[in-house]
Amino acid sequence: MSLMPHTLNCLDKMKGLWFMLVLVAVAKSERIFTGDQVIRVDVQSEEQIKLLQFLESEEKWNLDFWLHPVSTKLPVDVRVPRTHLSAVKEYLHAHRIPFTVMIDNVQELLDQEKAEMEENHISERSTRSFNFGAYHPLDTIYSWMETLVAQHPNLVTKLDMGRSYENRPLYVLKFSTGGTKRPAIWIDLGIHSREWVSQATGVWTANKIATDYGTDASLTSLLNTMDIYMLIVANPDGYVFTHTSDRMWRKTRSKNSGSACVGVDPNRNWDAGFGGPGASSLPCSDSYHGPSAHSEIEVKNIVNLIQSHGNFKSFISVHAYSQLLMYPYGYTCRSAPDQAELDSVARAAVQKLTSLYGTAYQVGNICNIIYQASGGSIDWSYDVGIKYSFAFELRDTGRYGFILPADQIIPTASETWLALKHIMEYVRDHPY
Repeated sequence: MSLMPHTLNCLDKMKGLWFMLVLVAVAKSERIFTGDQVIRVDVQSEEQIKLLQFLESEEKWNLDFWLHPVSTKLPVDVRVPRTHLSAVKEYLHAHRIPFTVMIDNVQELLDQEKAEMEENHISERSTRSFNFGAYHPLDTIYSWMETLVAQHPNLVTKLDMGRSYENRPLYVLKFSTGGTKRPAIWIDLGIHSREWVSQATGVWTANKIATDYGTDASLTSLLNTMDIYMLIVANPDGYVFTHTSDRMWRKTRSKNSGSACVGVDPNRNWDAGFGGPGASSLPCSDSYHGPSAHSEIEVKNIVNLIQSHGNFKSFISVHAYSQLLMYPYGYTCRSAPDQAELDSVARAAVQKLTSLYGTAYQVGNICNIIYQASGGSIDWSYDVGIKYSFAFELRDTGRYGFILPADQIIPTASETWLALKHIMEYVRDHPY
């Protein structure tokens, strides 16, 4: 029996209504930042820092500090919700604290970012190719890893180093030409989930290592004697959450006992000055250190792999943003025993990085170059005997912050590769 035209019309309307309801449901589940601004204060005095720290402690304003008020050496960047913009600006004016607007409407940038991702997804499906100059969701990155392993079976293996809090696999790419427990270099990216250029740089870098082996003499020499381990998405639960619910999410997604607030800062959770300055004891804070050192399964899995392996010579963690190359310590402002050597290596690495596009980086120990921060990964790795421990803060210096346009992924990754390669070559040539 055929359906009457008006019945078909009703069905079409119902389908249309259902589709609209789905769109509304998706929109409702995703946090919107319409009218939010990112403002910058170039701090002039200790008094201004104290006034900004008071602002940070006012939970009612729901401020998201991208760069915290800790030092007159660095600017303070803060995302201010639209509903509190006038109050925050009045506070700054009242205390004669000058500021500039870095991002006029956060949601506009996010809409543009999302549109580019959707356009790229359609393009990749039609061309069956992977775009290294685009941001990708977790499933796409994991699928690409399979392809990389299939293309380079004698060099690349994918290790499942355990599960995240929400039961997602933590995949490490191992680049090796044979042997067991050879001297190794560790690189992790995306431990803070909203720092998308970090994970994207990891994907580009993994491909670079795989494709340059055999043609780049220095890299080939390196991989003939050492292994490289890369954890491209160190915080998969947080990364998925940035794609589905809250683009500005930083922490893990573990539940906190006795609190409605979710997540722990996985770079305040390491057993290195745990719970000290620069880490918060408040579960709602973006820098909450967690109930105990290594409480986060994502951190614990890395610790287990590093310790069971026992022969890592370098530990490198890649973050964004600020254009810094740092070494220990963060939990204390005293100098590390190897500070002179680490500083020399970092400065030479930055020289290589800058040579490509002129991107300016600062070098120093964490405590002096940014702020005291306890429970960080490279402090832990250094304290357990991995001398060559470094942390990158990639592009930019605040124009876009965590919402770096995709057209900067490949330039960022390309210049960072020169610095990474220098560090790895140095480690190869200076066994200890």
